Amino acid sequence: MNFRWNQWNTQHIAEHGVEPEDAEAAVLDASAPYSRYRGDGKWLVWGRGTDGKPLQVVFVFDEEGAIFVIHARPLTPREEQRFRRNRK
Repeated sequence: MNFRWNQWNTQHIAEHGVEPEDAEAAVLDASAPYSRYRGDGKWLVWGRGTDGKPLQVVFVFDEEGAIFVIHARPLTPREEQRFRRNRK
């Protein structure tokens, strides 16, 4: 899978304490039921970053099929409980 990064999306996820390599790891780690199409070409996934921390990542596929991350953040404590429960 190819990812596309630019100044905008790199800075945007940094505002939430997420680095590009963590967002990429979370996308690659995502599995059902946490890979959902949200409409308007947007996908939402929950997966683990490089440090194992659960993240939510929203992305679109660009015109070349690369993943363009538009949002990423750590899961809330409640979301993290659901994530752990459903990953067992």
